Amino acid sequence: MKQKNKKVRQNIPTPESLPFRVSVLVFLKNTRGEYLLLKRNKAPNKNCWSPVGGKLHTHEGESPFECAVREVWEEANLTITNEDLHLFAMISEKGYEGSGHWLLFLFDCHKTLNALPPEISEGRFAFYSREAIEALALPDTDRQALWAIYDKHRQGFVALKADCFPHKKLEIILEESH
Repeated sequence: MKQKNKKVRQNIPTPESLPFRVSVLVFLKNTRGEYLLLKRNKAPNKNCWSPVGGKLHTHEGESPFECAVREVWEEANLTITNEDLHLFAMISEKGYEGSGHWLLFLFDCHKTLNALPPEISEGRFAFYSREAIEALALPDTDRQALWAIYDKHRQGFVALKADCFPHKKLEIILEESH
């Protein structure tokens, strides 16, 4: 008896099965105008350089501004207030690394750092010029979109959505810009 061809079902998660997370990224500079980046020891973005940031404590009702202030203190040991921050972007990422959906709030911090923060469990820090960042190991979405968004919109505001599923080409759609 001949066996009919059966479709092999791969373990590709469906969009509905992925967790949804909310986080912030904060762009910090030193007094020379160099950017503080963290070489991450953990996923997401393991072994890549990223701005300071982290997940909102949603169980506490934490706002994106509260999260940014907390993360800058925890990671960079810098005390800031809401007045030191400018929210310049909101990005909804679908299927990031195939492991989840993210809503990201991006902040530019006007307060500068005087020294490099010490290494933390999440990774080590270094300062880089904007030009030097292009040669670093960056997450694909950062290389393709994040830094261009920062360069273009850090003085204003932009809302974007991105389709980041690994089996598709990265697609970024502008939803609002000021």
